Amino acid sequence: MTINDQPSASHEQAAPEPATAPARPVALITGVGRSIGIGAGIARQLAASGWDIAFTYWTPYDRRMEWGAEDGAATSIARELAEAGARTAAIEADLTGPDAPIRIFDEAEQRLGPVTALILSHAESVDSGLLDTTVEAFDRHFAVNTRASWLLIREYGLRFRGEPRSKPGEPGAGRGAGTGRGTGRIVALTSDHTVGNLPYGASKGALDRITLAAAHELAHLGVTANVVNPGPVDTGWMNDELRDALTQGTPLGRLGTPQDTAHLVDFLCSPQGQWVNGQLLKSNGGAAP
Repeated sequence: MTINDQPSASHEQAAPEPATAPARPVALITGVGRSIGIGAGIARQLAASGWDIAFTYWTPYDRRMEWGAEDGAATSIARELAEAGARTAAIEADLTGPDAPIRIFDEAEQRLGPVTALILSHAESVDSGLLDTTVEAFDRHFAVNTRASWLLIREYGLRFRGEPRSKPGEPGAGRGAGTGRGTGRIVALTSDHTVGNLPYGASKGALDRITLAAAHELAHLGVTANVVNPGPVDTGWMNDELRDALTQGTPLGRLGTPQDTAHLVDFLCSPQGQWVNGQLLKSNGGAAP
């Protein structure tokens, strides 16, 4: 073939650009230390819905509880999430330290990128009542359940990089999360259990107020914030007597599962869940407190 026999450049078709998959948003989930826990259930659901997952765990807490630590849980959970297509970052963190939230966000961003959704499912929970709660236990519950949650929410708000919410009349106003506006999500897990569990219930009540304040104070960033009460979910902490009593006290005649909570959190984190904001939602099968 001579050079004159070759097709001219004007008739050549450019090779198509290789297709690139859209970036997966990043969810940071605290309290994912056990494979049967609510945090792990949420992580699995969000991974299946297209999220990359950073999660925290703290083995010493599980070790001192009745159920004990689950060897290799973080590794096995991360493996499951990866099989669902998610990039993962498992971060062991003691939330009693006030500097922990900064370190957690630093590591999550370094490994996965900016965080779009913050899910607070960690807890310090040791039963004690009005008369037998120690000052040390009270302070520890508030350090983990309240102060750490506030600092995590604050750090999230300081770092959030999503496109801010449109103002009425601006281009894109009202189109919601599908445009990248209003994509930020905060979901905190709470409890209404206080009798015989004073420091846990009191610190969770304070967490509710902090999270609901975020729905207003972070609104200009395009962030929604909600609180979810999962109700009675047996993740290994119930004895037979308590399990039977709670089952009988629930109209649906069963206990909750991590998947029940995970489905609601998944919806709240989706574009379809954007209009739900500043709410305390009871996903508890109708169980009475």
